[in-house]
Amino acid sequence: MGIQRIESVTYSIDDLDECVRFFDDFGLFLLERTDEHAVFETLTGQTLHLDTLPGPLLPPPVESGPTLREVVWGVDTPQELERLVAAVADRETRESADGVHHTVDETGFGVGLALARPRPAPVTPRPANALGSVRRWNTPLEAITRVRPLRMCHVALNIPKQGREEAVAFYTDRLGFRPTDVVEPMGVFLQAPGDDDQHTMLLCHRPDQAGVNHIAYEVPGFDDVVEGGNHMIDRGWREARRLGRHTIGSNVFRFLHAPCGGRVEYAADMDRVDDTYETRVHETTPPHHIWALRTHRDREVPTSSRP
Repeated sequence: MGIQRIESVTYSIDDLDECVRFFDDFGLFLLERTDEHAVFETLTGQTLHLDTLPGPLLPPPVESGPTLREVVWGVDTPQELERLVAAVADRETRESADGVHHTVDETGFGVGLALARPRPAPVTPRPANALGSVRRWNTPLEAITRVRPLRMCHVALNIPKQGREEAVAFYTDRLGFRPTDVVEPMGVFLQAPGDDDQHTMLLCHRPDQAGVNHIAYEVPGFDDVVEGGNHMIDRGWREARRLGRHTIGSNVFRFLHAPCGGRVEYAADMDRVDDTYETRVHETTPPHHIWALRTHRDREVPTSSRP
């Protein structure tokens, strides 16, 4: 099939202590730390690399400041890995000691190809009750004491509007991604061939700017999105977008500003689609969300109406 998932991501950063504290609070597992870098892991074995001195295999950053430098994509078989490496052989490709083949996309982001090494992370959804469908008897729910992301489920990159067709074609023609939703004024949602999420990648059109937009991390459910975001705010981190549910993808979301650049997202209940899902083309940009959290503080209540 080809690419199955995000295998790892690498950021170049300024403040290692701050970034380590952020991702520890976020719920990832610290695997390694030195004075120059740190490595975190999701429950399914994907890795996040934070480097103050990025190595020579990474391309130059596409924007100033801390930012995403490379996404390594996990491939299902050695034969498919060989085929995909051949598909990018017309540009410089180097293999590192860990078996990752490194190249660069049309925008300048690093692209790696490696064998996927998924680790099972069984999920038991919290049982929910509704009239006619009772799943929980005599068992009050308790708070989720620690939110642990299951996996990185998608990456969103900002790409300049000029040259966007070539940027998308790198992933579709060479690496086998397919567009699931094309929003003509905004960007293209792409699904990896071995993934069933509605999108594994989003390429967002920007007038003249490239950079990391966000990486989304799947958590088991709605409660995890809410409690994970609350925990991050309690720890002093800044929310980037309120709790809501996306229009495209349908996932519940909560975004936070990340010191490594861009944002990170807690995500749950993403649409799953198969090959029968036909690409939707949107001439205008749909609403960002179906709903977003709103409180009475969002609007001024007339004095006469206040209790």
